[in-house]
Amino acid sequence: MTTRLLLATRNAGKLAELQRLLEDALTGVEVIGLRDVPEYPEAPETGATFEENALLKAREAVRYTGLPAVADDSGLAVDALNGMPGVLSARWSGRHGDDDANTALLLGQVGDVPDERRGAAFVCAAALVTPDGTERVIERQWRGRLVREKRGSNGFGYDPVFVPEGLDVTSAELSPAEKDARSHRGQAFAALVPVLAEVLGTRP
Repeated sequence: MTTRLLLATRNAGKLAELQRLLEDALTGVEVIGLRDVPEYPEAPETGATFEENALLKAREAVRYTGLPAVADDSGLAVDALNGMPGVLSARWSGRHGDDDANTALLLGQVGDVPDERRGAAFVCAAALVTPDGTERVIERQWRGRLVREKRGSNGFGYDPVFVPEGLDVTSAELSPAEKDARSHRGQAFAALVPVLAEVLGTRP
């Protein structure tokens, strides 16, 4: 019997990324997104941390659909900005999801920061919530540094200005498979797979 698992996102790029990670690793699980279930009112992300926001979204998805749900909250924490934009990453410029405006504002804010102090980390908190009240959260980071101009066309968000540690290319210059293997989201969901297998009664 197939278990339906809801990924609480409408972001097509993120859904494809998470489906790749989970469907290859779990048998007997059908991964669906918010577009595959009846629409429900989504509460604003008011949490002060990535973990709080991920749990908020997953709990809400379970409440409205009755399906086990996974939600993630992720963003970029910049050392020179005391960890900002953080949970505000998607709406840093004041318009939610405007990647170009968000990136331009961020680059302007760190324009005078010397290269050796341009450290940053992508952070992802992935939450699993089930109808019986089980809740698990896993958080992972992907360290790197900010470059001064956008490079690459893969990925989304701040990917074109983030160079991961140990690499000379931006996240947006990596292939989807390379990014999945290294990224904050890839790490968090890889760590979540055995938890999903245990909780959902499937096998990885």
